[in-house]
Amino acid sequence: MKRRVLTALEPRHEASLVAHLGALDAYDLVRRCPDLADLLAAGAAGLADLALVSAGLRGLDRDSVAHLHEAGVQVVGLGSNEAQEKRLRQLGVDVALPADCGAAELDAALRAAPHARLGSVDVVDDGHWAAIEAGLDPAGDPTRAPRADPEPESLDEGDAAHHGSGRIVAVWGPTGAPGRTSLAVNLAGELALAGITVLLVDADTYGASIGQHLGLLDEAPGLAAAARAAELGTLDVPVLARLTPRVDPGFRVLTGLPSAARWPEVRADAMEHILRLARQLAEIVVVDCGFCLEDDEELSYDTRAPRRNATTLVVLRAADEVLVVGAGDPVGLQRLVRAVTDLGASGVRPPRIVVNKLRSSAAGPAPERSIAQTLERFAALDVEHFIPADPQAFDTALLAGRILFDVAPKSPARQRIATLARQLATTEPTSVLADRSRGRATAWRRWPTLLQRPASGPG
Repeated sequence: MKRRVLTALEPRHEASLVAHLGALDAYDLVRRCPDLADLLAAGAAGLADLALVSAGLRGLDRDSVAHLHEAGVQVVGLGSNEAQEKRLRQLGVDVALPADCGAAELDAALRAAPHARLGSVDVVDDGHWAAIEAGLDPAGDPTRAPRADPEPESLDEGDAAHHGSGRIVAVWGPTGAPGRTSLAVNLAGELALAGITVLLVDADTYGASIGQHLGLLDEAPGLAAAARAAELGTLDVPVLARLTPRVDPGFRVLTGLPSAARWPEVRADAMEHILRLARQLAEIVVVDCGFCLEDDEELSYDTRAPRRNATTLVVLRAADEVLVVGAGDPVGLQRLVRAVTDLGASGVRPPRIVVNKLRSSAAGPAPERSIAQTLERFAALDVEHFIPADPQAFDTALLAGRILFDVAPKSPARQRIATLARQLATTEPTSVLADRSRGRATAWRRWPTLLQRPASGPG
């Protein structure tokens, strides 16, 4: 049975490639699409199994490639030079070829293209990316192996590429401000104190605030710029490093959206690519997630719609560790129990439960024991960590744009977070951690926080 093919090629290469395709008996050219919109429409209609696209096709980005993959269409990209072929691979095409390839080379690439993948956020399989990162052609032809990318030259001293081995820790919790962001910021800071390279990512599409917590300027491009670069196929490890300023040695931050209204700019496929590169940039990637898990866009639209909560779902499914944060009061605990149930229905790995803002005034005497017994008895939940309420310490840290270690190192909340960080980190003697903490250089950015900025105008 012949495989049906769509083309969306630049005029200068179209005639020769169509001629090569016509000389091959195993393929049937069903449509020559003049633009991306026609290509996507034909793919969504189920007219083809393969699509040949030029790197210079106007509007071609990661989202459009994912759209074709979801329709069951394999994508073969053709570039005029090495830079275009690299961009095509970063967009997630199945195979990247030179535009001046011959009929035999085109046939070999089409035959070796991986099977179509349907309806999943994992639009690029691990084997395909592993081949690319190893410098091999994902189609299996060693004679056409793409050049391995050089070691990032723009990374700061002390950074290292981890070849995808970094771990992702997602910090998530239900609505009601249980303290997700405060925990994520301080957890990342404590990991950095242990000498671990850390990347803190603000992926909250409803209310990003990590920049303000650390006193970073709101003008930092952050997640929106990274997502845009991923869509255009220009995001790699050096570019991600430039978008993630260092607030402390070994501690990078990817700030969130400056406005919640910009959530459509961060698509699921782009977020997936960002996380893949983040694993190479840092040993541990701490991600602050939005609270909402609803995924009902398919019920509201009859076409492929942007999903506001896809960013959170992608992070949670990709995470190696998931921390679920709930507030230590009756309302917060009820929301925590429901949130864990919703999390399990979303296909996320079993999480660690963290009860934050613990205080006897809201949970009664011996709050740790009573909450632990109640959740275990009535919800079968095992609470691994309790973080006591310390509003004065957290307020001081927020005003200064620092972590708790800098302003209140003896705070009970800080000590519990440090314990959690040690459990998440690779095993290391406590004495070594303490020595590094005492000798830590205070190199936080001294951008004024919102409350510290002087009033504008004379005087």
